[in-house]
Amino acid sequence: MSTPTRTSPPIGGRPPRWDSRRRGTVAVPAEARTPTADDAGTPPPPLEKVNLAHAFTHLSGPDTPQPVGMLHGQPVHLVRLTGNGPWCQHATGDALFFVTRGHLRVELRERSVDLEAGELLIVPRGVEHRSVTASEALVLVSAPTHHEDAGQSPPP
Repeated sequence: MSTPTRTSPPIGGRPPRWDSRRRGTVAVPAEARTPTADDAGTPPPPLEKVNLAHAFTHLSGPDTPQPVGMLHGQPVHLVRLTGNGPWCQHATGDALFFVTRGHLRVELRERSVDLEAGELLIVPRGVEHRSVTASEALVLVSAPTHHEDAGQSPPP
């Protein structure tokens, strides 16, 4: 009796069973890994929850953002919005508006989006926008810190 011979799979064929790609895991070389707290010798920042109702009571005044953290390198703020905000656009990241109380209208150059409590809107980078409220809205906002074209009125 002869031993069967095995041939390698054709190019583009099924990877062998031991291949890490089959399980959805990929080995990352040590030099490509992101440093962790153990690698850098400093602990990561503490994880803390934020009670929105409590945090909004500590806002210093209308239109004054209260920082609550960072998300993907962008600050996250709680703010009590009133009136019309300036026109702005962000070249480096998206803007997120999450309304926790009240009503907020986000005006874009081509349309407006009305948001009620519990609704959110993500404005893509480069899109000009401004916030408008008839009374007061409590909003969680995440946007890059630099505003380009802030305060300019829309073209006629």
